[in-house]
Amino acid sequence: MGCKIEEFKQEQKRRVRAVQDSMDVLNGKWKIAIVTSICCYGKRRFADILNDIEVFSNRMLSKELKELEINHLVKRTVLDTQPIMVQYELTQHGNTLQTIISNLTDWGIAHRKAIFNQ
Repeated sequence: MGCKIEEFKQEQKRRVRAVQDSMDVLNGKWKIAIVTSICCYGKRRFADILNDIEVFSNRMLSKELKELEINHLVKRTVLDTQPIMVQYELTQHGNTLQTIISNLTDWGIAHRKAIFNQ
């Protein structure tokens, strides 16, 4: 019986650690919103992402995008245009977040209804 309890505790620790790992990558006020913007459109230019997310600075967007690139969630492409434009898209690994974004969207809609319709 003690062995089952230890296995259960170890499994819960792994789960908590996995969530913490996920949050370490997606942590920050803007990362999920950035991923959502790119996810909705497929490819997004810097200025488009900036317009999608309210109360946001160029510097902060650049920093957040760089961190998402480091974690292999977003791919940055410099377009051969004048003036030069940069386009972002989710990587194959980043696309695995689509289910999470969809679930967060559904939960957010339901939560807003629950809070405002009381």
